[in-house]
Amino acid sequence: MDRITAGSGRVTEDVDSVSRTVMPLGEGDEHLLDHDLSHTEIPDGLLALKELDVMYQEDTQTLWTYMRPEGRPSFTRTMLSDFENWQKLISQGFGPDKVPLKYLVLGSRAPGVFCFGGDLTLFQNLIRERDREGLEHYGHRCCEILHNNMNTLDIPMLTIGLVEGAALGGGWEALMSFDYIVAERDATFGLPEIMFGLFPGMGAHAFLSRKLGSAMADRLIVSNETYSAEQMYELGLVHHLAEKGEGLNVCRDFIKKSDRRHAGLVNARRAMKLSWDLQLDELNRITELWADAALQLSERDLKVMCRLASAQKRLANAA
Repeated sequence: MDRITAGSGRVTEDVDSVSRTVMPLGEGDEHLLDHDLSHTEIPDGLLALKELDVMYQEDTQTLWTYMRPEGRPSFTRTMLSDFENWQKLISQGFGPDKVPLKYLVLGSRAPGVFCFGGDLTLFQNLIRERDREGLEHYGHRCCEILHNNMNTLDIPMLTIGLVEGAALGGGWEALMSFDYIVAERDATFGLPEIMFGLFPGMGAHAFLSRKLGSAMADRLIVSNETYSAEQMYELGLVHHLAEKGEGLNVCRDFIKKSDRRHAGLVNARRAMKLSWDLQLDELNRITELWADAALQLSERDLKVMCRLASAQKRLANAA
C-alpha cells in the first residue's frame, strides 16, 4: 500500500520499500498516486511558489499546475509573479535534453471558479491615483505571460486549460493562449468589462479575431453575456466537454489518446500560430489603449467595478 508523508516542502512515497522524491500533492490529487511522479532534476523553485501548486507526472511527461489564490480568485500581483517564475523555471528545467515535458495543464483549486480575471481592486486604486504607468505595467506583465504560453515556452509540448467553473475577463483571456481547453459542462465564460465602460485589454481582441473573425469577436466582447461551455464548444473555443466532476478524467484521457500523435499535434499548433502572426508588440499596444480607456472611467463606472468585485468575492467565499 502507498504511504505518503510530508516534510521539507516535498513528499516521500514509499512503494514496495522504494523511496522516491516527488512533487507535493494537494487535496484532491489522489488521482496521481497510481503513477510514478518522481524526477530528481525538477527545479526546486517550483515547490516554493505562493499561489501555484505544481506536480510532475513522469509516465505521461505532464506538468500539472493548479492556481491556489489567496482571496478573490484573480490575477493579483502575487499571482502574476508566480506565473512569471513558473514560466522561467519551466524554461530552465524542462524540454529536450532536460526533464521531458509533453503536456502542461493549468487548472484551479478555487471551488466553482477558474479565474475571475484582473485584479479589480488594484485597478480601482490605480485609476483613482491616475497611475497610467501602473496600469500599463500590469497589462504588459499579463501580455508577456500569455504570449509566452501561446508559444509554449519554446518547448515542443501541448498546453491544456482545465476549466471547472467560471472563467471571466482575464481568466477567459488567459485560456485563449492555450492549445486546448477542457471544460466541464457547467463552466461559464464571459467578458464583463463593458458593464463598467471598459474592454478586455490582455488578449481577447487579438485571440478572438484570429480564432473567430473580427465580427464574432466584437459580438462576444461587447455583449456582456455569460456563455456556457457548450456554446463555447460549438464556436470551437472549447475543445473537449466533460460532465461535472469529470474534467480531470477527460483531460487525462485526452493526454493518453494524444500521445501517439503528439509530434503532429504540436507542429499543427505551431503552424496555426505562424498563420496568426501574433506578436507581443500587438498585445502590448492593445493593453496601452486599455490603460488610456481605464483613466476615462467615471466614478459611477468605478462603483460598478467595485460592486462586481464584491459580488465575485462573496461568490468565492460562499464556495
